[in-house]
Amino acid sequence: MKNVKKKLLMGLAVLGLAALIVWFWVPRPLPVDLVQAQKGPLTVTVDEQGRTRARDRYVIAAPVAGRVMRLDWQEGDQVKAGQVVARVFPSPLDPRELAEINARIQMTQALQQAAEERAAEARAVHEQARRERDRYERLFKTGGISKQAFEQAEKGEITSARELEAAKSRAMAAVYEVKMARARLLASDKGRDGAFLVLRSPVNGRVLKIPEKSERVVSAGTPLLVLGDATRLEVVIDLLSSEAVKVRPGMAVRLENWGGARELAARVRTVESQGFTKVSALGIEEQRVYVVADLLEPPGPLGDDYRVEARIVIWQGQNVLTVPSGALFRSGGDWAVFIQRDRRARKQTVEVGQRNPREVEIAKGLQEGDWVISHPTNQIEEGVRIKKK
Repeated sequence: MKNVKKKLLMGLAVLGLAALIVWFWVPRPLPVDLVQAQKGPLTVTVDEQGRTRARDRYVIAAPVAGRVMRLDWQEGDQVKAGQVVARVFPSPLDPRELAEINARIQMTQALQQAAEERAAEARAVHEQARRERDRYERLFKTGGISKQAFEQAEKGEITSARELEAAKSRAMAAVYEVKMARARLLASDKGRDGAFLVLRSPVNGRVLKIPEKSERVVSAGTPLLVLGDATRLEVVIDLLSSEAVKVRPGMAVRLENWGGARELAARVRTVESQGFTKVSALGIEEQRVYVVADLLEPPGPLGDDYRVEARIVIWQGQNVLTVPSGALFRSGGDWAVFIQRDRRARKQTVEVGQRNPREVEIAKGLQEGDWVISHPTNQIEEGVRIKKK
């Protein structure tokens, strides 16, 4: 009996030692962050800083060379339509300049006459096309001609109408060219008489910018003031060209961190077709594109050239299966995640759809309710035992 008890005690000691060794060498479950794949709304945006800008800006420039009297305006002052904003004393013209102006008047008058003649010819062609179209319509109704012939007549009328409108526009532009040439001559006459040219505001608004307030001599076309309506603002956002190609007119824009407690709503009006080069803070040349959005509500305290942070919504979904972006990793050429199955990590290949910096749409490979490891470390491998933190 003593030998049996001794052997039994020795066996238990051996088993205890073996259990201790096994416990010491067997890997313990790794603590991980587990999140569930869930369905819900997903919004994808393009984020970038922008600035506000008065939608309608009017640059008041010197129409002639001369001396500009000192401007008494301050930036931000209200102006009314028709109010005098600047006075210019034109420089007298020498005989050569006077001859050039007279020659320009004669040239613009000749161009005006030619444009009016082309407009009259286009009007006659359009009247003929309209009569032709009416005649073809009657024949088509009685079965005298084919539908194709009638459609050709309609197309001819539409084309002639467009050509008539273009001719009218050219004739109107020629009229303004004549007026501008004559205005230059009148300005020189006022300069000889010692009178000032008076420049008036074309709109009700505010003075947005004054390049120089002091009295000075300027050349023709020098900007004197910039006017605009500060209550009608637009937002200008410069995006990388690779991001701008995703933006379309009509997309919603959310304006944040502009100084107010809530975000403002805007909508993309246009994506400019011409890009430009901009050097980043790191000295890298970037191709960027201006995107212009209209505010959909009063701007409140916002003014011209204020900074805002814009989020352009390029995609939205309501019932989308998503996981955190940090759960994804590359496996060969595919995307994959680690899911929990039987308390072990299992690698699962997935197909991703839309994504934003926080969430990713899972198009294939997961089901709603699957537990996914968020931000897997290098210790996570296929089959490793895991536990939730």
